[in-house]
Amino acid sequence: MWEAFTQAATLLKQFDSEVWQIVVVSIQTSLSAVVIGTIIGLPIGGFLATNTFVGRNLLITVLNSVMNIPTVIVGVCIYLLLSRSGPLGEWGLLFTVKGMIIAQSLITTPLIAAISRQIIADAWRLHSQTLKSFHLSGFYLIKWILWECRFSLIIALLAGFGRAISEVGAVMIVGGNIANSTRTMTTAISLETSKGDLPLALALGIALMGLVLFINSIANLIKSVSERKYG
Repeated sequence: MWEAFTQAATLLKQFDSEVWQIVVVSIQTSLSAVVIGTIIGLPIGGFLATNTFVGRNLLITVLNSVMNIPTVIVGVCIYLLLSRSGPLGEWGLLFTVKGMIIAQSLITTPLIAAISRQIIADAWRLHSQTLKSFHLSGFYLIKWILWECRFSLIIALLAGFGRAISEVGAVMIVGGNIANSTRTMTTAISLETSKGDLPLALALGIALMGLVLFINSIANLIKSVSERKYG
């Protein structure tokens, strides 16, 4: 075991091309998924938090349920859509990074939407009457409430990135875990462990844990700064 850890550390120290190519693919797909999830999820969360209409509670329940769907199911659904016999098969996105981004986006979007809805709803309950007394238009209302929640929303986005970077089921199915192409840290760890290549699996595990710890450190720093500055 110690020898495996030593070899893993050597791979990281020497900037092994295979290790860092996998890390880059993981970060690329996860960041892209978070950007897409933010663009789609934040407006959905903001709309559900600041509006009352028939069926709103049902939509919130559906959103929370979708957030907890096993990722392998998402992977299978995207696989069927992107396969040659599927409706989007002619796009040639199956077993590509773009296909993995689509799958991860469907995982991060409900998460970001659900968390942001709760964050914005809490702020809206506190400030809605004051904001309405200013007779602001809908655009400025949303703009102000998003600014008020900016620190908490950043933490929600980081949570989405953490979910994406640690994903394995959907990207394994949609990406195919192809070497030098669609292999991510999580799928490579699973494969290399089954092959008995523990040094490479451990090197990727260390890189993944370091990235997750870095993300959590940023989230805690943002939370601490916001608490000190705004009480």
